[in-house]
Amino acid sequence: MRRVNAETQGAGPAAGSLPRRLAVPGAMLAAVVGAFAYVGAVDPNEPGHYPGCPLLRYTGVYCPGCGGLRSAHAVAHGDLATALGANAVAVLGYAVFAALWTVWVVRSVQGRPLRLDPGPYVMWSLGALLLVFTVVRNLPFGGWLHP
Repeated sequence: MRRVNAETQGAGPAAGSLPRRLAVPGAMLAAVVGAFAYVGAVDPNEPGHYPGCPLLRYTGVYCPGCGGLRSAHAVAHGDLATALGANAVAVLGYAVFAALWTVWVVRSVQGRPLRLDPGPYVMWSLGALLLVFTVVRNLPFGGWLHP
């Protein structure tokens, strides 16, 4: 039995050659770059290219995602000020994704798996941040957060 366990121990996700370990992070990067390239090429500021937000359409309330495509378009064109004006939380999300992806690649190169366990406090804090952002952007003094 000892021989079987020794042979199968290295068969986890961290095992294998470097290109194999980087395949999934590379595919994720390709998907994100493709999405940003598409949004960068097809301007969401022009009507008719993308569907509108149903919450905004039927209630007049801005959801936390409203302006996200315009924000991505501005990021794709290198205009960070416009991106922050369209949806500051989305820009924060892009930055967090970039940081997590970088950590993922570094850990994959090292042969160590990426384990994310944010815990309830982090998840509740993120939910509270989105709730506050949504409420403030829909109040009269939060007009600077409108997309």
